[in-house]
Amino acid sequence: MKGLPQAPKVYDALIPLVFLIVLLIVNIRIFGTDGLSGSNQIVLVLSATVAASVAVFKLGYSWDTLQEGIVRSISSAMSSILILFLIGALAGTWLLSGIVPAMIYYGLMVLSPVIFLFAACFISAVVSVATGSSWTTVATVGVALLGIGKALGFEEGIIAGAIISGAYFGDKMSPLSDTTNLAPAMAGTDLFTHIRHMAKTTVPTMLITLILFIVIGLNYETSGSVEDVKTISSVISQKFNITPWLFVVPVVVLVMIVKRVPALPALLTGALLGGVFALIFQPEIIAEVANEQGDFSYIGFKAVMMALFGEIGVVTDNAIVNELLVTRGMGGMLNTIWLIICAMVFGGIMEESGMLKVMAEAIIRKVHRVGSLIASTAATCVFFNITTSDQYLAILVPGRMYAEIYKKRGLKPENLSRTLEDSATVTSVLVPWNTCGATQASVLGVATLTYAPYCFFNIISPLMTILYGYLKIGINYYEPEEELV
Repeated sequence: MKGLPQAPKVYDALIPLVFLIVLLIVNIRIFGTDGLSGSNQIVLVLSATVAASVAVFKLGYSWDTLQEGIVRSISSAMSSILILFLIGALAGTWLLSGIVPAMIYYGLMVLSPVIFLFAACFISAVVSVATGSSWTTVATVGVALLGIGKALGFEEGIIAGAIISGAYFGDKMSPLSDTTNLAPAMAGTDLFTHIRHMAKTTVPTMLITLILFIVIGLNYETSGSVEDVKTISSVISQKFNITPWLFVVPVVVLVMIVKRVPALPALLTGALLGGVFALIFQPEIIAEVANEQGDFSYIGFKAVMMALFGEIGVVTDNAIVNELLVTRGMGGMLNTIWLIICAMVFGGIMEESGMLKVMAEAIIRKVHRVGSLIASTAATCVFFNITTSDQYLAILVPGRMYAEIYKKRGLKPENLSRTLEDSATVTSVLVPWNTCGATQASVLGVATLTYAPYCFFNIISPLMTILYGYLKIGINYYEPEEELV
């Protein structure tokens, strides 16, 4: 009879983790931002192989047990994968129908280079608070803002950083957000206590972020000019039938999400309505994309299907506009989904074998003060974002691990829930192989490492919560009579 598996030691867990980090560094040096095309995926598979080897040959786990962990890990990411497919489809029909071009056209009329980065961050924050979804925000208004920013002459990395900073503010603060509900549930507090407590760190962080974007906007030398903007607007209006009626579709999607309609049916509705509006408002674009003449029902069906599943582009005589009018449909999301699956394989083996748990416990043993407890919680969340490649696991596992420790130290659970959001929620998008980082890079067409340095909100948030912890600012304690009641 085979004995039970051994509990891993810290150095056992470090073997696959160090292998992953070293190989990723080498991979980035060789392939750079092209890593998403396949090399990052292979690195994760090789790292999963090392983790499985340690688990099987040293710790005594069976492959069947590890495989069950892999399946559970991938299953946890299935909703994200389905959302990714629908975001690709939505992007396709919203280009074909003229919705995204209309957003760019009207945006160029009201946004100047000086205020653009501030406005991009602020608009994304407002939409994300209203919808509770950073993914939906980036996939809709974010795509349009990226096009506007590029037309104004900004580098795509800093535009994406402003959009993502705003989107993740809403992802943290909106009562409609899944992470905003998950964090207090794991910590043991209620939703609105969590939001009120989180505002103490999140609002100052957002103010600093907006100030940074204002300062950059005032000093940024854009390559675009007023004439360039006028030319781009003119080309778009000549190519597409631009009308405010096109905004009916995004308004419908936003209303559905605010009304708590699940993301999948809301995005599917948006994608299909985009196809309908394309047939109504853009018959010439339909014929161009289908590359055929004849029966409109035939070419209309063909063009809409092409926009849903594959890469399409609308060609003009302006090179900048041509870059803006390209989308990849569902098929364009396959590299990202490939990356997510490989990442979940690695994370599943690490979690099933207990290697993630032993590393986290090693950190906890060294915690003695409030500041170091909060810093350790934040570090653990970042660690899980890197190793499990999943935002939700980075909230769930540390939330379970630290809940009792916070209580024993006399700290109310909202301190833990805030720290989980200040670190796990926002840093997920900074990791190229995390589901969030891979998704936003794919949706915006900007590599994670290109936009990450400009995601000021996401970078400052964990530092702010650690600073508050060490200075003991905004910390809620149990009163003596409340403790352990």
